[in-house]
Amino acid sequence: MSNTEKLGIMICGHGSRNQNAMKEFASVSEGLKGRFGSVPVEYGYLEFANPVISHGLDKLREQGCTKVLAVPGMLFAAGHAKNDIPSVLNTYQAQHPQMQILYGRELGVDLKMIRAAAARIQEAIDGAAAEVEKHDTLLMVVGRGSSDPDANSNINKIMRMLWEGFGFGWGEVCYSGVTFPLVEPGLEHAAKLGYKRIIVFPYFLFTGVLIKRIYAFTDEVAARHPHIEFVKASYLNDHALVLSTFEDRVNEIEAGQNVMNCQMCKYREQVLGFEDQVGLAQESHHHHVEGVGGGLEGCPCKGDCDASCRDEAFCKQHGLPWTPVHSHDSPASLEAVHTHGHDHSHDHNHDHDHDHGHHHHPYPHADHPHGPNSMKKGD
Repeated sequence: MSNTEKLGIMICGHGSRNQNAMKEFASVSEGLKGRFGSVPVEYGYLEFANPVISHGLDKLREQGCTKVLAVPGMLFAAGHAKNDIPSVLNTYQAQHPQMQILYGRELGVDLKMIRAAAARIQEAIDGAAAEVEKHDTLLMVVGRGSSDPDANSNINKIMRMLWEGFGFGWGEVCYSGVTFPLVEPGLEHAAKLGYKRIIVFPYFLFTGVLIKRIYAFTDEVAARHPHIEFVKASYLNDHALVLSTFEDRVNEIEAGQNVMNCQMCKYREQVLGFEDQVGLAQESHHHHVEGVGGGLEGCPCKGDCDASCRDEAFCKQHGLPWTPVHSHDSPASLEAVHTHGHDHSHDHNHDHDHDHGHHHHPYPHADHPHGPNSMKKGD
């Protein structure tokens, strides 16, 4: 590093209307500050929360930073990490050419992350009501779900490493949205396999609407199969090994070892079923919702938002601000939230009747019977 160069670190998150999720993300970012000495660390979000990424970069620039190491605060590299965040960073770089922004890779399939996941699963086992042999236990790992098959496949590798590491009787994968199988059909399938216990582990960094949905559907399926013990494991959150992995990603950029997996990237290679997406333009789909969703601390959810703020009638009833925003989920994959006694699923899909100047490439398997358009109960 030159004498005139000042380093800064930027953690780029997705964002959520759930204030508790944002507190957890902020906690991780704060935890990283102690790992880099005097180097400034800031964070920002793509959508639904403040500060937005550009505001975090502004703070680093105001502190005199001339070189920024930016890492995506995401588990896997799908559209957000590959397109949206780089687009925001490139735009900022063009506006402030005196600041060099270097982009790192996602947390990915990493042994530290797998150890952190194993710790959460072991905590769930230790807190379970009864003793059940591992060979009588099925592990269900729940991923976020993406229209990127490479990102989706990573969950299967994580699951296999955990399954084989613990020695469980069986392992399965399902997803909270976008792809297949969704949580409910996935758990229904798992319940038919004859295991005494099913451990449901959301491979997520933070809480939020999706975690609440995963646990709610677990309860629904468990009620239909009282002979099976369903154990809900916690998500990753700020486990020390998660922080260590973030630290590694930052150090990789500075060391010039920032190697991403492009062999399976649908934007670079002819991935089976996604051949028409090679070479798509890199652009952000979040510019119109940057910062939208903040300031809801007075919500009846008390910070643990259940997406009521997306329901206009609910917001009017409680005197809350409401902003009509789009979702990346089809209406079917927005599995209903089971809190406040309301069904907050809503009619909002990729065929918007308002123009954002972009469109989302259609997912080729949107009609899969256990996937994005499936809301069948008890199949």
